[in-house]
Amino acid sequence: MEILLQCGLLVLGFVMLVKGADWFVEGVAQIADRFGVPQLVIGLTIVAMGTSAPEAAVSITAALKGSAEITIGNIVGSNILNILIILGLTAAIVAIPVAKSTVRYEIPYMILITLLLLGVGYTGNVVSYGEGILLWAAFLCYLGYLFLMAKKNKEEVVTEKPKPLWQLLIAAIAGLILVVWGSDVTVGAATVIAEKIGMSERFIGLTIVALGTSLPELFTSVSAAIKGKADIAIGNIVGSNIFNILFVVGTTALITPVVFVPKFIVDTAVAIAAAVLLLVCLWRKRKLTRPAGILMLVCYGIYFGYLLQ
Repeated sequence: MEILLQCGLLVLGFVMLVKGADWFVEGVAQIADRFGVPQLVIGLTIVAMGTSAPEAAVSITAALKGSAEITIGNIVGSNILNILIILGLTAAIVAIPVAKSTVRYEIPYMILITLLLLGVGYTGNVVSYGEGILLWAAFLCYLGYLFLMAKKNKEEVVTEKPKPLWQLLIAAIAGLILVVWGSDVTVGAATVIAEKIGMSERFIGLTIVALGTSLPELFTSVSAAIKGKADIAIGNIVGSNIFNILFVVGTTALITPVVFVPKFIVDTAVAIAAAVLLLVCLWRKRKLTRPAGILMLVCYGIYFGYLLQ
């Protein structure tokens, strides 16, 4: 009976995520148009940070409770899922054109900070307070870059029959609440189901919890791509991955040392390889095509097989 109840909650969580992502993307995209802010910047900041809220909540809570495998597993697992599953699935549905700056600057920066995470975790097997400050400094540099890019690339966009700003704000906020709440319901139900089956904490952290906290990115990116807001789709994923490492891990380390167990070295290396694969797929045509999306899904299947061993 309990399993059936959790399955029902799982379905409810998915429904909340689908509707919430739809409202959220529509709201922030139109707000961006109203103020002449490039959609890429919105995707890299507001959408990315908003959909990364579940990772932040889960990781900080897990660290305070001493569940190191959930903390790092959630972030590393989410970043792998974001690229291989979410972008792979989105590209399999519709080709995603990518801005030149994303290929030249944001994705390489994502690779660099993932290498930084691997470095701070490998040396001492813990992300310390000082390393948390380092991550936050890198995060502030990233925000500074986005600010300069927003000033340089400000767009004048006229929307036909624009909705009142207050309606757009309500839609965006209500959508974000549904996305975060739906993710919480989904993660809770999936975790209970996984524990009943007898899965390990590491496996739950890298898969079930990581997938659950990445569901906002999944539904937001697919919804954005279908609506023709491709810059939000790719910017959401790249921005979320950067946010996950620099803000979430950085903030958690400022509160309490984050234990980085040796087994996560392989998983972090996979996250780096996934980011490099994304960069290679985009380098020439600056478009994520269906074959590339299928390749990413296959790569995740191989990684999942490794986790099952």
